[in-house]
Amino acid sequence: MREIVEAALEAALLGGASYADARIVETADQGVTVSNGRVEGVESSVSIGIGVRVLADGAWGFASTADMTLDGAARVAKQATSIARASRIVAGPIVELSGLAPAIAAWSGPCRRDPFEVSVEDKVSLLLTADEALRGEPAVKITKGNLGFHKVHKYFGSTDGSYIEQDYVESGGGIAAYAIDGDEVMPRSYPNSHGGQWVQGGFEVIESFDLIGHAPRVAEEAAALIGAAPCPSRELDLIIDSSQLALQVHESVGHPTELDRVLGDEAAFAGTSFLNLDDLGVLRYGSDHVSVTADATVPGSLGSFGYDDEGVPAQRDFLIREGLFTGFLTSRESALSIGRTSNGCMRADGWNRVPLIRMTTISLEPGDWSIDDLVADTEDGLYVQTNNSWSIDDRRLNFQFACEIGWEIKNGKLGRMVKNPNYTGITPQFWNACDAVCSADDWKVWGVPNCGKGEPMQVAHVAHGAAPARFRGVQVGVGR
Repeated sequence: MREIVEAALEAALLGGASYADARIVETADQGVTVSNGRVEGVESSVSIGIGVRVLADGAWGFASTADMTLDGAARVAKQATSIARASRIVAGPIVELSGLAPAIAAWSGPCRRDPFEVSVEDKVSLLLTADEALRGEPAVKITKGNLGFHKVHKYFGSTDGSYIEQDYVESGGGIAAYAIDGDEVMPRSYPNSHGGQWVQGGFEVIESFDLIGHAPRVAEEAAALIGAAPCPSRELDLIIDSSQLALQVHESVGHPTELDRVLGDEAAFAGTSFLNLDDLGVLRYGSDHVSVTADATVPGSLGSFGYDDEGVPAQRDFLIREGLFTGFLTSRESALSIGRTSNGCMRADGWNRVPLIRMTTISLEPGDWSIDDLVADTEDGLYVQTNNSWSIDDRRLNFQFACEIGWEIKNGKLGRMVKNPNYTGITPQFWNACDAVCSADDWKVWGVPNCGKGEPMQVAHVAHGAAPARFRGVQVGVGR
């Protein structure tokens, strides 16, 4: 693999490139789904190829191929160089890159039990057993379960002198029950909605979920939601569980702090940002209780790695520190616009895609409350769990989220169950309303394996750490 990478880099330099990097990416994927006691599908795929990114005449060029030969690598490097020269005709300012020390390194993610060595029959059996346990409630009419696995080997080299090998495995899955009564459909999911929870690790991750053990509770809660009270419609104090808060961080902190959005390099598909460069170090993004980090070193997180796809080492950086906006997610190129070096956020979703600024592990740092004390300290509120749907404008400013389940809080005690709980807000106002965050005991990293960005669209695997938190005076019960 190193010879192929070096052949690409040599060809790019001989063609007149001032800089080049090459990535070989080898992936394997497998997915298993069941529904209502039957297997819906088993899918497997493998892929390998090389992508070459080149700077020539101050402009970028990129090309890729699945021809994994020395000649194929040289040919695609020359093509990338030609594209860079053509791009110079219409390109803007000369591209410059922030400094970076070369690295010769290897990195591996955690994996105790290779999920690709576990038989499909065992995976199907686990899901069908959990599915059967979901169907114990008469009101539950639809049941679903899924498992997914992703294995990656990367080989990166650059004309700066870096050569880096990385490998990791991701595992995820979940179950869901849908209770139906007339035109009402009440979903309940575990360990998370929209495909479940995802973690960097092997089949031990799936075993830790105990899908079979949690299935009866999931079904019971789905059935109970049919007869639950509707969500109130007014302003009150809102306690948000860690999984929903992770999505809140993703949409209203992670995306708007991607510097390419602010600079106008990303707009057409995923939108821009309400932030400006002069907000850095000035804007009160949230209250003193709100500190948010970008950390690619969190063990077991989908947003963790040794080096990004520019060869920048993984690091931990503050985006918000005690409410003050202090940092963007950057690349080697964009970081120069704010007078910094890259904080390692460039990743591509495969060998045939150019790297983009992507989230790593973007986390709300824990506070010092327990969830029991937080509920006891709330006189009039609502506690919500598990995302059901979301909507946010293309500047990441105005949002609406709906959750699967909620409970009223009266005089410091959890009260009746509430169905279709939902809330709305404006990003800086919402985060400034945060007055309490639970401690590390309740802090958890939630994987998001389906973050879309770019054209053609790339799907990144990112993650968010969060503990339950309270927000004062939030509007709930908005129309769905």
